[in-house]
Parts: sequence; C-alpha cells; structure tokens
Amino acid sequence: MLKDMIALTKPGLLRLNVFAALVGFWVASKWSIDWLHLIWMLIGSTLTIASACVINNYWDRELDRRMERTKNRPLPTGRLQPGFVLGYGIALGVIGVGLLFWLVNALTGWLALLGWFVYIVIYTIWLKRSSTWSTSVGGISGAMPPVIGYCAVTGRVDAGAWLLFALLFLWQPPHFWSLGIRRVEEYRAAGFPLLPVVKGIKRTKLQMIPYVVLLIPSVILLFTYHYVGYVFLAVSLLGGVIWLVHTLLGLYAKDDEKWAKTNFLISVNYLMLVFIVMFLNTPWA
Repeated sequence: MLKDMIALTKPGLLRLNVFAALVGFWVASKWSIDWLHLIWMLIGSTLTIASACVINNYWDRELDRRMERTKNRPLPTGRLQPGFVLGYGIALGVIGVGLLFWLVNALTGWLALLGWFVYIVIYTIWLKRSSTWSTSVGGISGAMPPVIGYCAVTGRVDAGAWLLFALLFLWQPPHFWSLGIRRVEEYRAAGFPLLPVVKGIKRTKLQMIPYVVLLIPSVILLFTYHYVGYVFLAVSLLGGVIWLVHTLLGLYAKDDEKWAKTNFLISVNYLMLVFIVMFLNTPWA
C-alpha cells in the first residue's frame, strides 16, 4: 500500500519540480542560504505538488484504464479506493500549503495555491478533456516551483521570478507534445483532445517551434540581469540551439515516433542540465 501511495505522487515528476524549487531558492539567495527556511520551503512545496499529482490520479482514474502507459496505476487496477486517494491528496495539500503560509511566507502560499488550482481545476478537470489548450495553460502550474523557491527568499515577484517562470513555462509544451506524438494513438483511444490528436502531428511540430525559440532569450535575460553566470549562458544557449535544430528537423522527419522519442530525451536532458548549471553558476552575493 505504501508503495502505491508513493506512486500516486508521481515521484519522477515530483523530484524534478522540487529540484526546480530548490534552484529558484538558490538563485535568489546567491549562496547566502537560510537552511531552515529552505527546508520548510522544500517540505511545503513537496507536499503541495504531491497533492496535485494524487488528485490528478483520482480524477483521471477512468481515463487511465484506457491507456497502456497508465492502466497499471493503483486506481485503475483497484489496489487503492478512490475515496481514500482523494482524502490522501487533500490532506497533503492542506499540510503543504499550510506550511508555506505559516513557516515560509504568504506569497509562497498563494503561489502554491494558484499552481494547485490551475493543475487540478483548470487543467485536469476542465481543459484536459475539452481543449488542445490544456498543455499550454497547464504549463502555468508546472512553472510555479522555481518561482515559489525564489519568492521564499525575496518575498516579491520581480524580474527574476518572471524569468524563472518563463523558462519552465516555455519548456513544457514542446516537451509534452513530443510524448504526445509518440503515443498519439493511445491518447486518441483514451479520448484526450491533445494537440497531435486533434490538429495532427505536422501542426504540433510547427507549434513546438516558437516555444523552443523563446527559450533562448529567456536564458539570455537571466544572464543579463545577473541571476546566473557565463557558464550557464554558454551551456543553456548550446542546449537550446541543439534542441531548436532538432525540433526544426522534425518537419522533415520520416519516422515521427523515432524523432519524437529523441526530441523528448533532448528536452529532459536540457532542463536537467540547465537547472544543474544554474544551481552551480549562481553568482555570489
């Protein structure tokens, strides 16, 4: 049962988002770390993100039965009961958001609530079942973790917060659409109006391009405003150009599944590399 409860929090996604929150905190702190503040921010963020993932699993349980990738999750298989899972998800959220309000600052609490609301109500309950805009709008919630970490230190939403938001917001649609192209028939069978299902693979590839293009000025601006150093600028620009070139080559790819798999892997490694270098190359105060 414990293993299934952990699985409901989507540990891979959770780790990435918590690391993003850590990086946001680090960028704002400039190596002058209030360790207790950092720990409470990480605990509150972890529980809030886990809550959103658990409730997402609860709401998608019927649709998950229709997809090969998700049919063995705890709810579709009946290993856990829906009522228990919903209560579990709500409890995680109440504790997580409460800790952020109480022990970090009110701004981080409100940002966490906004991200939670967008992911559960706007994305999961509404747009995921009705619109191709689900991926783009849902990116708002996915971009919140580094902003929460950053604002835990600054207590305000300034240029640094917006640039960290932009970086993760722009990364998400092309990343997720790569997965969508790989599994387009599964999403079609499950009834998800994902962009590749509704508009086709060629249109999806075209729509990915502006997001990847805009990542380049976002990382340049992070350097321009002295949030990161030269190593970050060089690594992120090189990674962004590689991803952009591969995305453009997708317009001429004959094997869409093979291209999408590679593009997905590039996106994952790009983000992890960017966050690691951002962490290490944050200028000292």
